[in-house]
Amino acid sequence: MHDANWTALAVFVLLFGFITWLGFAAANWRKGDLDQLHEWGLGGRRFGTIITWFLVGGDLYTAYTFIAVPALAFGAGALAFFAVPYTIVIYPLLFVFFPRLWHVCHKHGYITAGDFVRGRFGNRWLALAITVTGIVATMPYIALQLVGIQVVLGALGVTGSGFLADLPLIIAFVILAAFTYSSGLRAPASIAIVKDILIYITAFAAVIVIPMQFGGFGPIFAAVPASKLLLAPPAAGTTGAYGSYATLALGSALALFLYPHSLTGILSASSGAAIRRNAAMLPAYSFMLGLLALLGFFALAMGVADRPEYAEGFKQFGSNFAVPALFLASFPSWFVGIAFAAIGIGALVPAAIMSIAAANLYTRNIHREFINRNPTDKQEAQMAKWVSLIVKLGALVFILFVPTQYAIQLQLLGGIWIIQTLPAVMLGAYTRWFNDWALLIGWAVGTVAGTAMAVAANLTPTYPLAFAGYVMPGYTAFYTVILNLVIVVLLTPVLNAMAGKHGPVDETIAADYHA
Repeated sequence: MHDANWTALAVFVLLFGFITWLGFAAANWRKGDLDQLHEWGLGGRRFGTIITWFLVGGDLYTAYTFIAVPALAFGAGALAFFAVPYTIVIYPLLFVFFPRLWHVCHKHGYITAGDFVRGRFGNRWLALAITVTGIVATMPYIALQLVGIQVVLGALGVTGSGFLADLPLIIAFVILAAFTYSSGLRAPASIAIVKDILIYITAFAAVIVIPMQFGGFGPIFAAVPASKLLLAPPAAGTTGAYGSYATLALGSALALFLYPHSLTGILSASSGAAIRRNAAMLPAYSFMLGLLALLGFFALAMGVADRPEYAEGFKQFGSNFAVPALFLASFPSWFVGIAFAAIGIGALVPAAIMSIAAANLYTRNIHREFINRNPTDKQEAQMAKWVSLIVKLGALVFILFVPTQYAIQLQLLGGIWIIQTLPAVMLGAYTRWFNDWALLIGWAVGTVAGTAMAVAANLTPTYPLAFAGYVMPGYTAFYTVILNLVIVVLLTPVLNAMAGKHGPVDETIAADYHA
């Protein structure tokens, strides 16, 4: 690709070494018994407003976000900015729905969405469906964080062949696995503070320094092809890109906090009030995301894809190399090291939380439910620790031996699958009216239909839904969750009538959902 950038690499390694130490030291931060699952997997539910802000922000705004959103702007143009309204829409949802979920989970000791669904609806198979969906949707997400590390290592000139080419990524995996095993959720919570500070520094530096090099924003936008600055107007008989943009924003917002890693961050908060305060504060990250999306336009204006020194990078990583190439072309080596460390650390934080969330799900809702019903606290925590290692190893193997495009496609499918848990989890925090078997059938139909639609659309996010002679391209996940809800609403009265008075018992009461 190019010779190693030793100055940038030295800064990168120093910062990586610091967060490695911090990850292990976090085991003694707000010390608790890490042989209890709620201490290892939820940080003892003691994170206040500020720590929760860093943790949830570090969880949602990942290394792949830093790479992929500007890459989408670089390749597809204005459509990439759907990420900005989508991250604005999610915070009112966080404010309204999730303090209720936190209160009931805190009251009953629930650690996962599967725990809540099992207690609320009394159906172990529905809980299993929620659990399997969460684990399967999380796995490619972890793999994509490793893609972010791959890209910056390649940009730093860390190259080789065979085992030597993979060695840096393997080392990063070992570091991640070790401090997650030893410190649990405390590790990514502490590292998230460093990661977010570095990303804010990088984002603000980029939107100040790079426009100065161009003489302002005007020349930048003048250099971007006009077709990428605005969404294409829809043709007659179709909503075109407008419908895709709107449904991508709304569907992504509905899905994001249903992911296990998002819920893990929420349930680790110390109170429902801390979650509400975060709903008010987290839009600061949406502002930052808008700045990051602009980097794609900066890269277009700078013409980095046409520079011969970056040709190999674009050949290997495609448009994902746009941001690294932009920083290499715009900043001194020492700052490149800081920026790339921000991306690399931005991979470790969410990957750690995701592996913990998947481990919590397996331990509580598969192993405890179907294999060992009465584990000791230590056995339960130990099982989660081992599963977290297996999950990360699976993601590493996937990245090393399977083309990256498959991870991207599976992550797309993960969004379609995880949104099918919305009726049971998000709406279940408000009502017990839904029949548990209707929820399971709705989940199954939505999952199958969404998968079929995605395959028919060549594993792209949007599906051209035709209705009454009108074509409405839209986010597949959004369409299928509507289908899911319609089925649940239609089947609930029928199945409730068939069940009579012998339906499952709700463990929760109305008072459990309030402070």
